[in-house]
Amino acid sequence: MERLTKDQIQELPIYEGISLENIVVVTKEEDAINVIAELKKYTCLGFDTESKPCFKKEDVSDGPHLIQIATKSKVFLFPTKFYRNFSNIEEVLSDPKIKKVGFGLKEDKKLLLRNFGIKLVNSEDLSSKVMRFVQAKQRVGARAAVAIFFNQRLSKNAQKSNWSIFPLKDHQKKYAANDAHSALLIELEIEKSSRVIAQ
Repeated sequence: MERLTKDQIQELPIYEGISLENIVVVTKEEDAINVIAELKKYTCLGFDTESKPCFKKEDVSDGPHLIQIATKSKVFLFPTKFYRNFSNIEEVLSDPKIKKVGFGLKEDKKLLLRNFGIKLVNSEDLSSKVMRFVQAKQRVGARAAVAIFFNQRLSKNAQKSNWSIFPLKDHQKKYAANDAHSALLIELEIEKSSRVIAQ
């Protein structure tokens, strides 16, 4: 497996990832109770957050405005403007028995703790894990990792969206869901390959 250049990645087919019908936006308390109970059954989940971009140096983010949690078959999106309806999400994010995997999690962890008092426990930043796995010289971001593992291009067209506005548009849902979902799939690929090598 080799790291591709930006030009090579640009030539790849788009990563479709998870379908819209398998993306669930959670805003109501009764839905959140069921979803969080379901998520607590897993030992590993894909994770990411989105925040409204800050364009001035002095701006301080009041994000994250969206929390994404992925299983293999579904991605759950939690817009934090409804946080009071799913504050028990901390039971998943702070559970040491559930591993949370994603890319570039340093800022996500900082904002979750500062603005919501949630400590992200048992998380692994795949940027370094993928770098070691493919023996790259630099940390590997989500887009490069998807290109390496799936030979497809992860779209970043919604990255600078205003994530604080609700409802989310379909392309925002897909973008946000695929960030968390692709991270989980890459973690599973690495673990599968590691087991094969160990045999």
